[in-house]
Amino acid sequence: MRFTGESLTDGVVRHRIEGVEVPITDPARTIVDCFRYRTKAGLDVAMEGLREGLHRRRCTPDELWHHAHRTRVWSVMRPYLEAMVSDAA
Repeated sequence: MRFTGESLTDGVVRHRIEGVEVPITDPARTIVDCFRYRTKAGLDVAMEGLREGLHRRRCTPDELWHHAHRTRVWSVMRPYLEAMVSDAA
């Protein structure tokens, strides 16, 4: 995928790997991007990412909301996130 503007920096952490600085998105941003490009990646990939991200505590619902709201995919993600969070309670 190609990103421009704020999408290049929001949720991106820079790591140094073998002397080279590499941009890597945080788990919440990665999950939101899976939902954003669900027609290409597949809804099953997005659902598994959401399930694993919450189960392994790699991200919080607030972080997911932040990235989903900025990329305008919150309305798509919301029912899935609510179902995952209500099942855990």
